[in-house]
Amino acid sequence: MTLPMVTVVNTLGLHARPAAKVVDCAARYASDIKLIYDEKEVDAKSIMSVLLLAAPCGAELSLKINGDDEAAALQAMTELFANGFGELE
Repeated sequence: MTLPMVTVVNTLGLHARPAAKVVDCAARYASDIKLIYDEKEVDAKSIMSVLLLAAPCGAELSLKINGDDEAAALQAMTELFANGFGELE
């Protein structure tokens, strides 16, 4: 199991569009993927759960990934966050 940190770098934070991208990315992997922010742990494959985090720009989240393809899932998720969900200007 891995537990690295990722940062929300886009200005609008983790709103609907980025949350959908997180869910799409997580759904490609069999591993169990959780996001942890402000003492809340949610399923990264659930759009409602990801939205409920309400993580603003600059928020640091932990990624909790457990499963056979966790290395690939970790790489994809960290790249998604680092690239600002494709919303960086």
